[in-house]
Amino acid sequence: MTDNRVPPPYAGDERTMLNNWLEWHRGTLIMKCEGLTEEQLRERSAPPSTLSLLGLLRHMAHVERAWFRHVLNDEDIPRLWGKDTRQDADFDDVDTASAEEAFAVWQEEVEIARKLSAALPMEAIGKRQRNGEDVTHRWVLVHMIEEYARHNGHADLIRERVDGVVGD
Repeated sequence: MTDNRVPPPYAGDERTMLNNWLEWHRGTLIMKCEGLTEEQLRERSAPPSTLSLLGLLRHMAHVERAWFRHVLNDEDIPRLWGKDTRQDADFDDVDTASAEEAFAVWQEEVEIARKLSAALPMEAIGKRQRNGEDVTHRWVLVHMIEEYARHNGHADLIRERVDGVVGD
């Protein structure tokens, strides 16, 4: 795996730290998927789990869209990958899914998220509530770091199972 990630700084203001850690984790997921065939990206972790690297990539595209575009920006957009009707479609429906499409959609959602995030102060309140409560931009950034970190742990294990490659 080629590691093109820029390590987060050891010191910086809150926005710099949160943005850099989020970028680190975005880069980690892509690094875990790098160099694999479509079939390898579809390979499941271990039964009964439906986790795969392709599923994780699709899931994170959905998460980027949901938090930045739906909650923070109030865009009326459909959920990705059929999640409107099946909660785990992003994970479950990878047997015929296109890795190229998943990477492109993920990249597009990340670019949109970066632009929306850059335009908002940290204390900005999302335009849609979550579970009846206001959500701040700060909370979304922290949650995104947590979401990527958790799933990057899954990606670590899946990648090692697929081809034996390990690394952070």
